[in-house]
Amino acid sequence: MPRPSAAGRQEPATIDNRFWSTASDWLQGRASGVRVVAGSRPGVRIAAPAGVTEYTDPHTGTTAAWEYATWTSPLHRSKVPATELIASWNARTPAGTWLQTEVEGVYADGGRTPWYVLGRWASGDQDIRRTSVDGQGDDRSSVWTDTVSVDDAASGTRIVAYRLRLTLYRTPGSGATPTVWRAGAMTSDVPDRFTAPAARPGRARELAVPRYSQNTHVGQYPEYDNGGEAWCSPTSSQMIIEYWGRHPTAEDLAWVNPDYEDPQVCHAARFTYDHQYEGCGNWPFNAAYAATYDDVRAVVTRLGSLTDLHRLVTAGIPVITSQSFLAEELTGAGYGTSGHLMTVVGFTEDGDIIANDPASPSNEAVRRVYDRSQWSDIWLRTKRYGADGRVLSGTGGVCYLYFPADASAAQRAALASVGIR
Repeated sequence: MPRPSAAGRQEPATIDNRFWSTASDWLQGRASGVRVVAGSRPGVRIAAPAGVTEYTDPHTGTTAAWEYATWTSPLHRSKVPATELIASWNARTPAGTWLQTEVEGVYADGGRTPWYVLGRWASGDQDIRRTSVDGQGDDRSSVWTDTVSVDDAASGTRIVAYRLRLTLYRTPGSGATPTVWRAGAMTSDVPDRFTAPAARPGRARELAVPRYSQNTHVGQYPEYDNGGEAWCSPTSSQMIIEYWGRHPTAEDLAWVNPDYEDPQVCHAARFTYDHQYEGCGNWPFNAAYAATYDDVRAVVTRLGSLTDLHRLVTAGIPVITSQSFLAEELTGAGYGTSGHLMTVVGFTEDGDIIANDPASPSNEAVRRVYDRSQWSDIWLRTKRYGADGRVLSGTGGVCYLYFPADASAAQRAALASVGIR
């Protein structure tokens, strides 16, 4: 709903979240070959397949037959006529299974997008290569790896509603099945802005989040986006997974060279890698990886202010944020970036940001303190200037939220305040 501004005015909502995760949610959808499973983590899985199809993996050239079943959400009318949509999901795919997530958007004039594929995903990599799908669009919107985006926001074109479709696949004749526990999307219409005023600081707090540097892995496993120098997203994801007390097992890590420190970071890179994007920075793939750990929930969303960020951190929930900036725009970083993920773990007494920044030379150097005003700009803006003066895009507050199933009442309230339930 609209929220009051500092001057008491009602500001229009710019972000809407809808995630299906309860037994009631799943029962509201249209099922073809799936059934709803109850319990502490309700979800959908294959019951009797709806049919058999063939899939040729574009990254291996292998063609195989797969049984499939589908679940399609009810039409969700967004509170925000949107220029962007980002889906995310929490699932497990045993060997011999995988899933596909699609969305069909509805424009304000009643027209519809194609069914856009937003990910072909498996928690492992033995059956298919995890992948986004390029080249999707109509005359009004396009898919950019993990984001559906209106091509010309200034035209007034908006997506006002959408359906999500999950297709679950398995080897024919197998009893295995994917299980999906949470799926949905964030839609948004964040106004164009080059700056974002920092909200008033709240009380100080710092969370004890493990600190890992991506740069200690430079040159390791270059098949996953040139090694550690590009692993900001999985390194940040691994920090928070371990903050919540989850870890890959020794068996999970057996493939990693035993001479490498922090092998779990290598593991996270491998199992977030998007073979079409050729990188580990696919936002939903990182959230899906986090949620493969027992009782971890994960979503990709946007936050609207440092107040939202502070509310989550104060409740004990660290936040992975996405930002881009020139070196001179963030004092103390020592680098510039066209896109980078780091983990906000606290606020100082002065309200400055305490971040675990994986773009650091060592684990010991990961903890950084960044100016809150600079931080507000680089994270919340939607437009920025490049080094050559060209106007480039900003992420507008994109973040990953990972939280446990047994979140405290204060944590649940903080999540609900930013639209996550």
